[in-house]
Amino acid sequence: MCNRTAILSGRRTLGTWDNRKTDRKLYSRQAGDGAPGRGFATSFAAYSDVAMSTPNKILLDPYSRTIDMLFSEHDKARLESLGQVLWFDGSPAPDAYIDEHLPAAIALIGQAPMPRKRLDQAPNLRAIFNVSGGFDSRVDHEECHRRHIHVLSCSRAFAPAVAEMALGMALAAARGITTGDANVRQGKETYSFQSNEGCFLLRGKTFGLIGCGNVGSVLTKLLRVFDGDVLVHDPWIHDQVLAQQGCQPVGLDELFSRSRIVFIVSAPTWENEHGLGARHFAMMKRGSVVVLVGRADVVDFDALLDAADSGHISAAIDVYPHEPVPPDHRVRTTANTVLSSHRCGGLPEAYRDIGRMVVDDLELILRDLPPQRMQSAGIEILRRLGQIGRAPVPARQGT
Repeated sequence: MCNRTAILSGRRTLGTWDNRKTDRKLYSRQAGDGAPGRGFATSFAAYSDVAMSTPNKILLDPYSRTIDMLFSEHDKARLESLGQVLWFDGSPAPDAYIDEHLPAAIALIGQAPMPRKRLDQAPNLRAIFNVSGGFDSRVDHEECHRRHIHVLSCSRAFAPAVAEMALGMALAAARGITTGDANVRQGKETYSFQSNEGCFLLRGKTFGLIGCGNVGSVLTKLLRVFDGDVLVHDPWIHDQVLAQQGCQPVGLDELFSRSRIVFIVSAPTWENEHGLGARHFAMMKRGSVVVLVGRADVVDFDALLDAADSGHISAAIDVYPHEPVPPDHRVRTTANTVLSSHRCGGLPEAYRDIGRMVVDDLELILRDLPPQRMQSAGIEILRRLGQIGRAPVPARQGT
């Protein structure tokens, strides 16, 4: 059996993959026996003597995720069956550590910068797995594409959780659930017909989706139970593809004017930044709902709050222009809002799905098959997302 080798960060941790409190130490154990190895070392040099002797390394740098957040014991064992796994946890891996192990690495799991100069040090690299959320602008995507290195995003893992929460927030806004809860707690409740003034059923209503990618495609399935029309505006998806999903492709103006509930689930691009504003919200029937669970960058956030504060619409919001939200931000006191703190996707089940997806796709890649579970970094999409064609920016943590 192969030895497990691991290195943990200098921050003391509890509940890392060996389930023991430990400082930065090298340890090894036989797979499955749970016993620590006899030899312990406290330096990268000691670790290197062991690690460099084995080819086909799988290099982990998952921060701000943790190993236990992503991988079940079963998936750890599956990953170790594919090569020598260099477990690193609790902090970003030092550049020297990444550079030392790249020459023998077949896969990088994490958000380490990968410019062309670093790619030159990685002749055996087959895949880069981003476990944060999106695609990292610090990766030279065009060079990876040229070298046939798969660059994969875990964003699909969050889609079911975000879609469910978006639907829940729509229900909360349309039925006044959070307002009713607050009124009962404050002794201000009313009952029956009077308590439902301004509320409406979702059944039979028209829904609008701005964006129909990972989240949108899951959300459309959840909305079918309400027997209403589903309108979609997504210029990246062909009309026939949307029609096959039971959706009506429409322009933005038609979507806002017809929809009783609008879900904004699109990613920010050079083309749509702050593109949704007062004009669009004014088109909606009074008392309608806007659900914002994609990125705040796609809307004029103040215009959205103005529309809610005026009573023209209700707004259910999970993402903000600046996070954490400043204590004195007006959103905290804006009327007709349902607020959440960027928590739609961050479920333990979603994070464990990421680990499964990573191992599933690495198994396929090492069999010379294309990855099927995570999202590939298409060059055309990356250009529109701004990951190619402008100077790199610091990585933005995902959900």
